[in-house]
Amino acid sequence: MKRTATANWKGSGKEGSGKLLTQSGVIKNKAYDYRSRFEDGTFTNPEELIAAAHAGCYSMKLSFILGAAGLTPNRIETKCTVTLEGGVITGSHLEVRAKVPKCKAAAFAEYAADAKANCPVSKSLAVDITMHAELVKSFRAITPAQ
Repeated sequence: MKRTATANWKGSGKEGSGKLLTQSGVIKNKAYDYRSRFEDGTFTNPEELIAAAHAGCYSMKLSFILGAAGLTPNRIETKCTVTLEGGVITGSHLEVRAKVPKCKAAAFAEYAADAKANCPVSKSLAVDITMHAELVKSFRAITPAQ
Protein backbone atom coordinates (compact mmCIF):
# COMPACT_ATOMS: atom_id res chain seq x y z
CA MET A 1 0.00 0.00 0.00
CA LYS A 2 1.16 3.51 -0.76
CA ARG A 3 -0.34 6.81 0.32
CA THR A 4 0.53 10.28 -0.90
CA ALA A 5 0.43 13.85 0.30
CA THR A 6 1.40 17.01 -1.53
CA ALA A 7 2.86 20.26 -0.24
CA ASN A 8 2.79 23.45 -2.28
CA TRP A 9 5.00 26.27 -0.99
CA LYS A 10 5.25 29.84 -2.27
CA GLY A 11 7.80 32.41 -1.20
CA SER A 12 10.77 32.42 1.12
CA GLY A 13 11.10 30.11 4.11
CA LYS A 14 10.23 32.80 6.63
CA GLU A 15 7.74 34.99 4.74
CA GLY A 16 6.19 32.37 2.46
CA SER A 17 3.39 29.92 3.10
CA GLY A 18 2.23 26.58 1.91
CA LYS A 19 -0.77 24.31 1.60
CA LEU A 20 -1.04 20.60 2.28
CA LEU A 21 -3.25 18.06 0.54
CA THR A 22 -3.63 14.35 1.24
CA GLN A 23 -4.63 11.63 -1.19
CA SER A 24 -7.82 10.92 0.76
CA GLY A 25 -8.81 14.60 0.76
CA VAL A 26 -9.10 14.63 4.55
CA ILE A 27 -6.46 17.33 4.55
CA LYS A 28 -7.26 19.63 1.67
CA ASN A 29 -5.41 22.88 1.13
CA LYS A 30 -4.54 23.28 4.83
CA ALA A 31 -2.20 26.19 5.33
CA TYR A 32 1.18 26.06 7.06
CA ASP A 33 3.90 28.63 7.47
CA TYR A 34 6.98 29.65 9.44
CA ARG A 35 4.93 31.07 12.32
CA SER A 36 2.94 27.85 12.76
CA ARG A 37 6.19 25.87 13.02
CA PHE A 38 8.48 28.12 15.01
CA GLU A 39 6.34 30.77 16.71
CA ASP A 40 2.68 31.11 17.68
CA GLY A 41 0.94 30.64 14.34
CA THR A 42 -2.47 29.04 14.09
CA PHE A 43 -2.00 26.87 11.00
CA THR A 44 -0.92 23.24 11.04
CA ASN A 45 2.67 22.13 10.61
CA PRO A 46 4.56 18.95 9.72
CA GLU A 47 5.32 18.15 13.37
CA GLU A 48 1.63 18.29 14.30
CA LEU A 49 0.85 15.91 11.45
CA ILE A 50 3.61 13.53 12.57
CA ALA A 51 2.14 13.65 16.10
CA ALA A 52 -1.32 12.80 14.74
CA ALA A 53 0.10 9.96 12.66
CA HIS A 54 2.03 8.56 15.62
CA ALA A 55 -0.93 8.76 18.00
CA GLY A 56 -3.27 7.11 15.50
CA CYS A 57 -0.84 4.38 14.50
CA TYR A 58 0.07 3.58 18.11
CA SER A 59 -3.58 3.33 19.21
CA MET A 60 -4.41 0.96 16.37
CA LYS A 61 -1.32 -1.20 16.99
CA LEU A 62 -2.17 -1.44 20.70
CA SER A 63 -5.71 -2.50 19.78
CA PHE A 64 -4.33 -5.28 17.54
CA ILE A 65 -1.97 -6.46 20.30
CA LEU A 66 -4.80 -6.50 22.85
CA GLY A 67 -6.99 -8.39 20.38
CA ALA A 68 -4.29 -11.03 19.89
CA ALA A 69 -4.32 -11.47 23.68
CA GLY A 70 -8.10 -12.02 23.61
CA LEU A 71 -8.91 -8.54 24.95
CA THR A 72 -11.08 -5.84 23.43
CA PRO A 73 -10.47 -2.26 24.54
CA ASN A 74 -13.47 -0.08 25.30
CA ARG A 75 -11.34 2.92 24.47
CA ILE A 76 -7.72 3.84 23.81
CA GLU A 77 -6.77 7.49 23.77
CA THR A 78 -3.26 8.51 22.81
CA LYS A 79 -1.83 12.01 22.85
CA CYS A 80 1.47 12.42 21.05
CA THR A 81 3.81 15.34 21.54
CA VAL A 82 6.52 15.77 18.92
CA THR A 83 9.40 18.04 19.95
CA LEU A 84 11.20 20.25 17.44
CA GLU A 85 14.41 21.85 18.72
CA GLY A 86 16.92 23.76 16.66
CA GLY A 87 15.16 22.77 13.46
CA VAL A 88 15.37 19.05 14.28
CA ILE A 89 12.68 16.67 15.56
CA THR A 90 14.26 15.38 18.74
CA GLY A 91 11.55 13.24 20.28
CA SER A 92 8.05 11.88 20.38
CA HIS A 93 6.17 11.32 23.64
CA LEU A 94 3.07 9.13 23.82
CA GLU A 95 0.59 9.65 26.64
CA VAL A 96 -1.81 6.71 26.63
CA ARG A 97 -4.93 5.95 28.62
CA ALA A 98 -6.95 2.84 27.95
CA LYS A 99 -9.97 1.12 29.38
CA VAL A 100 -9.64 -2.59 28.71
CA PRO A 101 -11.98 -4.96 30.56
CA LYS A 102 -10.27 -8.00 32.14
CA CYS A 103 -6.77 -6.65 31.46
CA LYS A 104 -4.24 -6.72 34.30
CA ALA A 105 -1.94 -3.73 34.80
CA ALA A 106 1.30 -5.70 34.35
CA ALA A 107 0.08 -7.26 31.12
CA PHE A 108 -1.12 -3.88 29.86
CA ALA A 109 2.34 -2.40 30.45
CA GLU A 110 3.82 -5.14 28.26
CA TYR A 111 1.23 -4.65 25.52
CA ALA A 112 1.75 -0.87 25.59
CA ALA A 113 5.54 -1.25 25.30
CA ASP A 114 5.14 -3.72 22.44
CA ALA A 115 2.90 -1.26 20.56
CA LYS A 116 5.38 1.58 21.17
CA ALA A 117 8.25 -0.45 19.77
CA ASN A 118 6.37 -1.94 16.83
CA CYS A 119 3.82 0.46 15.42
CA PRO A 120 4.93 1.43 11.90
CA VAL A 121 5.27 5.12 12.73
CA SER A 122 7.45 4.38 15.79
CA LYS A 123 9.65 2.24 13.58
CA SER A 124 9.98 5.03 11.03
CA LEU A 125 11.04 7.71 13.51
CA ALA A 126 14.75 8.02 14.22
CA VAL A 127 14.17 9.83 17.53
CA ASP A 128 13.80 9.01 21.20
CA ILE A 129 10.24 7.79 21.85
CA THR A 130 9.00 8.02 25.41
CA MET A 131 5.66 6.93 26.82
CA HIS A 132 3.39 7.04 29.81
CA ALA A 133 0.69 4.37 29.52
CA GLU A 134 -2.11 4.01 32.01
CA LEU A 135 -4.84 1.40 32.32
CA VAL A 136 -7.94 3.13 33.73
CA LYS A 137 -11.23 1.94 35.18
CA SER A 138 -13.10 5.08 34.26
CA PHE A 139 -12.16 7.29 31.41
CA ARG A 140 -11.19 10.93 31.38
CA ALA A 141 -10.17 12.45 28.10
CA ILE A 142 -6.70 13.69 27.25
CA THR A 143 -6.92 17.18 25.85
CA PRO A 144 -4.70 18.26 22.97
CA ALA A 145 -1.73 20.45 23.82
CA GLN A 146 -2.46 24.14 23.50
